[in-house]
Amino acid sequence: MASRTFTSTLRRGLRVSPRNGVTAPYRRFLNTETAPSLYAARAHVVGARTGHVDGENLKVDLTMAKALGGPGDQGKTNPEELFAAGYGACFQSAMNAVAPSLGVKMPTKTEDSIVESTVELVGSMKDLDMGLRVQLLVKVRGLAKEDLEKVVYKARQVCPYSRATKDNVYTTVRCETM
Repeated sequence: MASRTFTSTLRRGLRVSPRNGVTAPYRRFLNTETAPSLYAARAHVVGARTGHVDGENLKVDLTMAKALGGPGDQGKTNPEELFAAGYGACFQSAMNAVAPSLGVKMPTKTEDSIVESTVELVGSMKDLDMGLRVQLLVKVRGLAKEDLEKVVYKARQVCPYSRATKDNVYTTVRCETM
């Protein structure tokens, strides 16, 4: 298994060129305030971290994680798990979307492309000074390490979660070929 962490390159927002690898920093021109909405997800939340969430296709009970002094109830979730699930799914979709433009064919079997996402609540609850830290572990079977890294670079540029967290949430991405 090959593994490589390249956080600093990703955080600089470098763009991958199919011809020679990395090029100039990527600049985003989408104005999210005025851009047309492609989809809107809504959630009705009551009870904060120990409450309930209702959405169009979602009904979830929340619990405070044991690590935060809560009960960590089985069958319930928390905001960090929901964020990790959303980020992982979005990032993997971005990988699948950008791969053809790089001349890379992603695996057709779902189990051959995996994104493991970890979202940590960091800081001080006592001082009410908290934030998030994210680690993504991307595992793909059947791709050369260089091709996988190109796909991940490009996915980082287009994934809405990556764009939303850029320069605000410390994020590391590690790639492994299976």
